[in-house]
Amino acid sequence: MDEEVTRYEENTEYEYKREKIQALKDLGIDPYNGSFCKTHDIEEIKNHADNLVDKDIKVKIAGRIMALRRHGKAVFADLQDRTARIQIYFRKDIIGEDSFTLLREIEVGDIIGVEGKVFRTHAGELTVLVENFTLLSKCLRPLPEKWHGLKEVEVRYRKRYLDLIMNPNVRRIFYLRFQLLKELRAFLDQRGFWEVETPMMQVIPGGALARPFKTFHNALGMELYLRIAPELFLKRLIVGGLEKVYEINRSFRNEGLSTRHNPEFTMLELYQAYADYQVMMELTEEMLSQVVKKITGSYEIEYQSMVLDFTPPWHRISLPQVIQELVGVDIVEDSLETIKAKAKERGVAYEDNWDRGKFVNEFLEKFVQPRLVNPTFVFDYPVEISPLAKAKKDNPQLAERFELFIGKEEIGNAYSELNDPFEQKKRFADQLRKRDEGDLEAHLIDEDYIEALEYGMPPTGGLGIGIDRLMMLITNSSSIREVILFPLLRPSSD
Repeated sequence: MDEEVTRYEENTEYEYKREKIQALKDLGIDPYNGSFCKTHDIEEIKNHADNLVDKDIKVKIAGRIMALRRHGKAVFADLQDRTARIQIYFRKDIIGEDSFTLLREIEVGDIIGVEGKVFRTHAGELTVLVENFTLLSKCLRPLPEKWHGLKEVEVRYRKRYLDLIMNPNVRRIFYLRFQLLKELRAFLDQRGFWEVETPMMQVIPGGALARPFKTFHNALGMELYLRIAPELFLKRLIVGGLEKVYEINRSFRNEGLSTRHNPEFTMLELYQAYADYQVMMELTEEMLSQVVKKITGSYEIEYQSMVLDFTPPWHRISLPQVIQELVGVDIVEDSLETIKAKAKERGVAYEDNWDRGKFVNEFLEKFVQPRLVNPTFVFDYPVEISPLAKAKKDNPQLAERFELFIGKEEIGNAYSELNDPFEQKKRFADQLRKRDEGDLEAHLIDEDYIEALEYGMPPTGGLGIGIDRLMMLITNSSSIREVILFPLLRPSSD
């Protein structure tokens, strides 16, 4: 019943506002005016108040009215733009009779532009004394009152525009995301990396072990896949001699929704010729520690009741060694039967067709990952789960690969790239066999990529960083949906 009353009230107010808009149009007033040229953002005014207060300087600002306080021949309002909120002050004797009459039609939610001078009230509040104002856009629907109307997180994500209007912390999250991407680009640009773009639709999905989305190109009459990673195209550029490339890319994986997974996500992926996974380790440590300090002001950040310390140097641990210590199994030397027995003993649920690699991933996730709070590189992974990585010379069962864990979450993945076309083709064939056995995340064979390797790819180090998960850490967000503007959601039941 309460919900029905609320909808009735909303519909009544909607019709009332529609009538108001029509009345304005009948008076020759455009409620959706053309343009307005701002001179300042509100935050800029606040940051340079000493240079503006009580000076003969006019400012032009624009934004959404978030509160109105009418007092006879004076009106106070709170105006909000993307940067901040400020008080504005209208006086009838300053703006004139006609403008003050129009001001009666201005309501919370409307977007206006104002011109005036900056002063401080007797209470010390920074305020703009309005000399002229322009109605730029009427708000037809009522804003949620003090955020009560958008408590449900699903509604917040579906109506992200309201979330951004009403919640300053949400705007801060996405400002920090902008800052993060800007600083990552600056770091790599200064080190000679070129930013490039690679196809998002691919004939053969590759570069990761994941299930792809399919689509169809009508004109060409061919099936295509949304990319699961840009890796194989970026490495083609290394073959072509570009030597240092990176892409901040959107990738797609046909997997479930969770607080850690969104089927569409953002990665930073980079490749450097004449480097290996040790070089990538040093680059990752330097890049992320610098970027975190630059945008947060400290090497230490709080995340989900943990304090994460990004101060270099970071921890480095061997995957075989830590699993030996925590699980009691040698992932390299022990037989698959021995590993299965140990898994059963330790309460690990598994399927009979699991290979060594799947057990290693499960041991890592169940026993190792929950211990990795501060930035930690876990290195030397089995080749079975590293089909694009170069094998170690002294132990070919292991790959020159590491994953980066921070706050008990996997944030990055890197390795010395496999550049032997014969070995790569053999690895792809092994993946194809797994696919035939029902593993839909296994690689397909990309013959063109193998041909590219046959022209010669220099020794190369590669790195992928999950931007969304990194943002979760930086903004202390418990869900990946908090740091993605428009996360994928199940259909609404409304």
